[in-house]
Amino acid sequence: MSNALGFALFGTRAGTCAIAWGTRGIVGVQLPEADPADTRARMAARFPGCGEDAPPRAVSDAAARIAALLGGERDDLADIDLDWREVSDFQRRVYEATRRIPPGQTRTYGELAAELGDKTLARAVGQALGHNPFAPIVPCHRVLAAGGQPGGFSAHGGAMAKVRMLGVEGARTGISGSLFDER
Repeated sequence: MSNALGFALFGTRAGTCAIAWGTRGIVGVQLPEADPADTRARMAARFPGCGEDAPPRAVSDAAARIAALLGGERDDLADIDLDWREVSDFQRRVYEATRRIPPGQTRTYGELAAELGDKTLARAVGQALGHNPFAPIVPCHRVLAAGGQPGGFSAHGGAMAKVRMLGVEGARTGISGSLFDER
């Protein structure tokens, strides 16, 4: 059962994103799919029974800030309220640690695991980030595999989308060349 009350699509430089909200804050964000219809369908599948609606002011403000971040503005989005009820305690700890990574900087899965107190949890950190319902408010794109490699990314476009987002933020990834056409 979802805690979502509604969702809305919003435009960004990267494409059409979506945001879902409930009584306790944001319950989910969707990075762009191949087209707006796919983004809408993904939200309908993630939040069944939750309709598209005009967002409350705090949610529309969050969407505007996400759009600005994806357009290159610096914002850690750390003050946006998230509804944590549908994530495990471990996921929440991973997501909270990830939210502390400033725009333009990166960490590895292993570094996050060490920050959580057990460097052997790197794979579990990666799995938690692979289920991140709040990207980019929880900036999982800022977490890399060992050696600065992009690792996985569950958004449309996969690891290349991750590298593009880091490029917009000015982060160094060790990967050169243009991997995406500008929108």
